[in-house]
Amino acid sequence: MDDEILKKYKKAGEILKEARNLGLKMIKPGAKILDVVEAVENKILSLGGEFAFPVNISINQNAAHDTADINDSRTFEEGDLIKLDIGVHVDGYIADSAKTVSLNSGKEDLIKASETALEEALKMMRPGVKVYEVSEVIEDTIRSMGFNPIINLTGHGLDRYELHARFEFPNIKNAIDYELKEGDVFAIEPFSTDGSGKVTETNKILIYRYLSDRPVRFPESRKILELTREKYHGLPFAKRWLLKEIKISPIKLNLILRQLSQNGSLYEYPVLKEVQNGFVAQAEHTVVVGDNPIITTA
Repeated sequence: MDDEILKKYKKAGEILKEARNLGLKMIKPGAKILDVVEAVENKILSLGGEFAFPVNISINQNAAHDTADINDSRTFEEGDLIKLDIGVHVDGYIADSAKTVSLNSGKEDLIKASETALEEALKMMRPGVKVYEVSEVIEDTIRSMGFNPIINLTGHGLDRYELHARFEFPNIKNAIDYELKEGDVFAIEPFSTDGSGKVTETNKILIYRYLSDRPVRFPESRKILELTREKYHGLPFAKRWLLKEIKISPIKLNLILRQLSQNGSLYEYPVLKEVQNGFVAQAEHTVVVGDNPIITTA
């Protein structure tokens, strides 16, 4: 990997760590989700980073893709299990990391399962190791601690302006025999649950991603496509961001987003929930493969 590119990956990781620390300090009973999300995102911008995706805060049975809505009034409650998932990029080079916080949920062992699986996986991110070998360690670690890995959520490769590049890193045993190469970059993210080990889509959608320009009716639709293609570089974006950029009512915005999704202009990210309402914990770091792996977000 070119030294300048590595510097950008590292800078993205440093920015993410500062923003993550701020968010973790703010998560407490009674705090508003919207306040935490906006504080973390503002911190990223103030440090010279950009968003690889909206700050995700997924609580209890929700595993991923939840963020603050427009004028979101939700607060953290005693007993919550909270996943804080952050993505930062510098010139397109991405850092992606998540940590789970327990507000006296009684699920600390569940958190430990995902964190231990991540630790064991990161030790293996060296040239010559195959994907299936890392996945086997993740699954075996989580199951040995009495929990289930989530079978349909995976770690993933990272590339410039590409959040989910080749290859996937399943949290369960598989036959992916890709051999890790020096300089490969991956986000490794074990999910553990006391449920059945699978997530399903809900009808709540707060995050989208640009796919392609299609014929549209409203001038606001064209503005959204231009914005999400050019400013957000085709990376995932939050619905609430658009109100800061475009003069439009929330009702009309919902209508336009639905139409743009239906015609193939935008991709939707529904909130994902464990199918048996099991609690979910997540741990994630970004790592550059090498004889001494570089964990940019640790």
